[in-house]
Amino acid sequence: MTSTINLSLTDELRAFIDANSGDGTLYSTPSEFMRDIIRERKAKLEAKNLRDGIIEGYQDLINKRHIVFAGSLSDVISEANKREKHGW
Repeated sequence: MTSTINLSLTDELRAFIDANSGDGTLYSTPSEFMRDIIRERKAKLEAKNLRDGIIEGYQDLINKRHIVFAGSLSDVISEANKREKHGW
């Protein structure tokens, strides 16, 4: 699906986009340059969320909020729900 968005830019921002797109640059069009900037920002946010989840997992281990998996996912979920309800 393709969608269009119109942006109002300062002269400084427009010059930056123009300097980074077109002949002699990595991007052939301003749209291609802007899409790459947006994708980069999205990837950074996703990486931050992943790092936050990893840190939360380590904090759970430190605070002994974990359950050893013994082969039954439903048992682990049930135990986690019980512990969560009673404050671990």
